[in-house]
Amino acid sequence: MKRYSDMEYLRLSKWNKFVYKLVSFLVSIPLGIGHFFVKIWKGIKEFGGKVVAECKDIWTTFVTGDWKTKLSFLVMGFGNLAHGQILRGVMFLLFEVVFIFYMVTTGGYWLSKLDNLGDKGPESVYNAVLDTNTTVFNDNSFKILLYGVLTIFFIIAFIYTWRANVKQNKLINQILKSGKKLKSGKDDLKSLVDDQFHKTLLALPMVGILVFTVMPIVFMVLVAFTNYDGSHNGYSNALFTWVGLKNFGTMFSWTANTSAGLQSYSATFGEILTWTLIWAFFATFTNYFLGMCVAMMINKKGIHLKKMWRTILVMTVAIPQFISLMYVSKMFAQNGLLNQMLMNHGWIKQPLPFWTDATWARITVIIINIWVGIPYLMLITTGILMNIPADLYESAKIDGANAWQQYRKITLPYMLFITGPYLLTSFTGNMNNFNVIYLLTGGAPTNAAASGAAGSVGYTDLLITWLFKITTGGESLYYLASVVGIMVFVVVALISLVVYNVLPSIKNEEDFQ
Repeated sequence: MKRYSDMEYLRLSKWNKFVYKLVSFLVSIPLGIGHFFVKIWKGIKEFGGKVVAECKDIWTTFVTGDWKTKLSFLVMGFGNLAHGQILRGVMFLLFEVVFIFYMVTTGGYWLSKLDNLGDKGPESVYNAVLDTNTTVFNDNSFKILLYGVLTIFFIIAFIYTWRANVKQNKLINQILKSGKKLKSGKDDLKSLVDDQFHKTLLALPMVGILVFTVMPIVFMVLVAFTNYDGSHNGYSNALFTWVGLKNFGTMFSWTANTSAGLQSYSATFGEILTWTLIWAFFATFTNYFLGMCVAMMINKKGIHLKKMWRTILVMTVAIPQFISLMYVSKMFAQNGLLNQMLMNHGWIKQPLPFWTDATWARITVIIINIWVGIPYLMLITTGILMNIPADLYESAKIDGANAWQQYRKITLPYMLFITGPYLLTSFTGNMNNFNVIYLLTGGAPTNAAASGAAGSVGYTDLLITWLFKITTGGESLYYLASVVGIMVFVVVALISLVVYNVLPSIKNEEDFQ
């Protein structure tokens, strides 16, 4: 693709400029994906280099260190205790004691069961006291996988802490050789509320992120490689075990019962993904531009009762979506208020198929989402519009620019520059917008061709609502839902990384400063 200079670009016609921008964006997508994988490869190489460097540093510290340093490789914190740093030494030693106790008592057991997720499932055993058969629950695959992951994280934390202990001994030797004084426990406590206060504040949030965000993600990814479902829940009926890439093979299989009019999992996934992207595009940009137009109309000079109009729109945001969307869903039903009113006035003879026809349903949910999203966008854009310098509009008027030219050359570029990151997060958020779809249609109307796939797939189902359906009901195919969750993450991550790198507010940060 030919790259134009700034002067060459300015000489292009409007149509050629549009085509050039469109082609540039389409070309940037595979390039962005390529750069993403290149960065991953570079990251792997850098990580490998750092691991080698760390190993060399550990060996050098052991060889050149004194006996206290060498002993601290086995007894964490010994070097600190021997040099009078009681607080640091006790913390290191206490962590090691807790780790060893955990691994001996329970951690080793969970790791030993992790290879097959349990050996013995529930069984019926005769109880002589009750004179009947009772169910004895043995291994629990769910707990084995969960606590196995927790144990692996604990081991990683121990390795990191042990490495910090080695670094502390190296630092102690360097400080003593330089003739400086080591920090005492009192100095460490002062440091935690002074120059190291940021670490004190971030310690608890970081632990929370690891326990409540990172660990569940790892657990979900691992479930995709098991047969965990309603009939293999790992405890009360049967154990689940590892199945490798079988679930991914099922998801990406093109085999289907075509004679019965059923489509494959791959076709179903592709159809739902396509609709999800279409929905996210319209749900994002219709709300964005219409919300901006509403804000501009309210801000326009000569409009009276501006506070009242803003208050009315804010009130729609305050109403819970569960109430408003459920009401609108009933209003657009076959026997709902809207169809009844149109039929009573003789405007239609048959009820309009808002929720029974695929095209009607998809268009309807997009239109209703506009009503849901405009007030929120109006609030966001109002503040930004007020910050655009009035001198720009005055200069444009002097130059003879009309209202549309002022919007296209001043308002829109400024808004896109400021709200670019928000548009990206809004797009990804709409891809996972569970409330609007589930409360309005529940995914309906049903897609008969996709009935061979898990869950009752509908034409308005997004990937997130399909994932919910897969995990509910009698089958409860958690393993397949995990595969879908991974694919949602991959799609959202690729789109976010590609678009983020081409945003004007990221590439040209100083344009509007």
